[in-house]
Amino acid sequence: MRIAIFGDIHSNLEALQSVLADAQTQGCTHHICLGDLVGYSADPVACINLVRSLDCPVIKGNHDEQAAMSGSLDGFSELAATAMNWTRGQIGEQDKEWLRSLRLQRVIRDFTVVHATLDTPYKWGYIVTPGDAAASFTYQHTPVCFFGHTHEPFLFSTGIVVHKKTFDQIKLNPGKQYLINSGSVGQPRDHDWRAAYLIYQPETLEVELRRIPYDIETTQRKILEAGLPAELAERLALGK
Repeated sequence: MRIAIFGDIHSNLEALQSVLADAQTQGCTHHICLGDLVGYSADPVACINLVRSLDCPVIKGNHDEQAAMSGSLDGFSELAATAMNWTRGQIGEQDKEWLRSLRLQRVIRDFTVVHATLDTPYKWGYIVTPGDAAASFTYQHTPVCFFGHTHEPFLFSTGIVVHKKTFDQIKLNPGKQYLINSGSVGQPRDHDWRAAYLIYQPETLEVELRRIPYDIETTQRKILEAGLPAELAERLALGK
């Protein structure tokens, strides 16, 4: 079994299409989405429809939650709030109801998936430091947990101390626990503009990080044509 694990799409249809096409060429048999389908870019409805067509497990992200709501956007930057107000106007009630129905975390086979943290997933905190990871490890009851939200691919592992590292390919140690971030499909923030996703093979405990180029110029043009802030288009090329 080869599972494509991806998230933080953020309405970037071209990046999502490229990731799914690559996953097919890599022989992936299953898909899991770690949330934040919408926000920032110009194709929220198309991205929702494409993910829904996969009929796969999908976790709710903070942008998904806000897109299905109305009113205050507390905690969002001015840029994110501008994009979210636009996004709310694009999404129909059926899609909003589907977004509301998504769960914050799930156990699938023998691993866990969540968008933010395991200790307080509804608060949308970030796992960035070993201390953040240690708090989530306390609530992790499976050997591996995949998460998103930071838009940067890395992993934490347990031991005498909690270690953080980047990786391209890794074989997991059955004696440890892991928190593994899939990076971002639609808006990477690790200074690499290419879309990121993971391939996980549970039988062999192998995890591979994939970086996939996509038609970024089309995504940028759509953002500008939608009347969204130019900064949202410009920063895609910077991976930030």
